[in-house]
Formats: sequence, C-alpha cells, structure tokens
Amino acid sequence: MFKIGIDLGGTKIETIILNPDGLEIYRNRVLTLQERGYAAIVNTLAECYSNALTVIGDKPHTFGIGTPGSISGKTGLMKNSNTVCLNGKPLHKDLQKLINRPVAIENDANCFAMAEAKIGAGKDHAVVFGVIMGTGCGGGIVIRQHVLNGLQSLGGEWGHMTIDPNGPKCYCGKNGCVELYISGSGISNRYFDLTGKRLPAIHILESELPEALEIKELFFEQFGRALSNVISVIDPDIIVLGGGLSNYVPLYTQGVERVAKYVFSDELVTPIVKHKTGDSAGVLGAAWIGI
Repeated sequence: MFKIGIDLGGTKIETIILNPDGLEIYRNRVLTLQERGYAAIVNTLAECYSNALTVIGDKPHTFGIGTPGSISGKTGLMKNSNTVCLNGKPLHKDLQKLINRPVAIENDANCFAMAEAKIGAGKDHAVVFGVIMGTGCGGGIVIRQHVLNGLQSLGGEWGHMTIDPNGPKCYCGKNGCVELYISGSGISNRYFDLTGKRLPAIHILESELPEALEIKELFFEQFGRALSNVISVIDPDIIVLGGGLSNYVPLYTQGVERVAKYVFSDELVTPIVKHKTGDSAGVLGAAWIGI
C-alpha cells in the first residue's frame, strides 16, 4: 500500500508519497496562501492529492493530512488552528466530497509523535509521548504505532494543563497553562511582562542577564512539573521533544533534572530525547496516519 501524506502549515503545504516499503518516492511543496481564504486552501489540498495520484496512478494507497488545530467531535468543524480561516469550517467533509474518498486528518503534534514512533527516536518503543515546543506547546501519544486521540480528541494536549491556577491568563480561558511557561511565545511574553522588552525565546534562554535568568528558572521548573505530571499519568517508554525549543541543549540536562525532581518515583528512568525526523515529521506522520 502506498501512503500519501500532506502537511498543511500556515505558510506551506507539503506532500509526500511513501512506497509500500516506507521509502519516499515523491515530495512537493506549495505556498498555503491563507490570505486567499478557506475555499482556496481546500482546492489546493485537492490539487496536491491529484498531483500525487499522477505519480502512483490507480495503485492502492492511504491518505492523511496533518494540520494545526483539530476537528471538533461535537460539530465536525475545525478548531484551534493558527491558519485561522480554517476555524469553524467543515474541512474534513468538504475535502472528502471534493476528492471523492476518505481522508484522515490529525493535528500536527499527533503527526509528529507518529513519525517519531515509526522511524524516529521513538522507534521500537511501545508508548511514545511526542512533544512540540515551538510557538505553542502540543503533544501526541502513540501506543504501538497508533495515535491515542481520546473521546474528545484531547489525547496528548498537555499544553493546556493548568500548572499554576494563579498564573497569567491563557487564550484558552484558563490560567497558568503549561504553554504559557515553556513555549516560545510563552517565554517571550513572560519576559515582556517583566521587562517591557520583546525578545525571541531562544535569546532569552541563552542570556545571562538577571531578568532572563529569572525567566529561565521558571522555564525549567515548569518543564519539570509538567512532564512529571505526564509521566505520572501515562508513564511512556520514551518522550521525544520537537519544535524550535527542542534545540536548546540544556533541556536534556537541566530540564531532565527538573523532571527527576518532581516525578513520583525514587528515580527517573524515562528517556527524554531530541527528535530525529526534523522538519519532515509533520508530513511523514501525515502519511503514516492515513486511511
């Protein structure tokens, strides 16, 4: 069975085809051009799928799409997507009607976790928790190479666990969410609240200025608390970090030490490692979750 995957991002739409042995035989990128609106994106997705079919013809295949945000189980409409023109729209229904076949749609964190479980750092591990620490903070759980969505499609959504009820307000409506402390935007916002200055998160984490050190200390503490809570609930075989902040090397020393500090055990044995699939995780995961 061939596998077609599409990664629908805010700036680009990437398509990949894997042959029955899991080897890449086709890859293509086009601009998302979300300013043209929802209908244009749906048509572009259909066109990308059609172009992929010219490569494999009528051979049996699966098809999956990864996108920021998810489909509401209540309404069937997209929600929480930073490609905002998708929110409130029946993407799944409209695309399936346009291409006349079923398609699986998963959020980008689930696709990341699937890619890492299949061919990345989580390969050969039964339970993989994949983390995206980028502009936002997401996660996905893969058990024996199947995504765990949950009844409300909330599986792995650790970014909106409350770890400080008295903390700042999150856009989701709650206070003190994980995302507010350990995502790129969260770190930048905390620094702005403290100094009135706006800097990229990685610059803040690498700075030795007193105000930056305060933010960094909070970052490590909340990283430790948050991941220790995840370990207490699902006790994964491995945790794989992705997103821009996963390149911050002290995460794998000082960060892991904070997890060990808070984990409900006399030792931390859970490997916490950097991803291996890189920027290809989204589109590879989309191919692997296809139907």
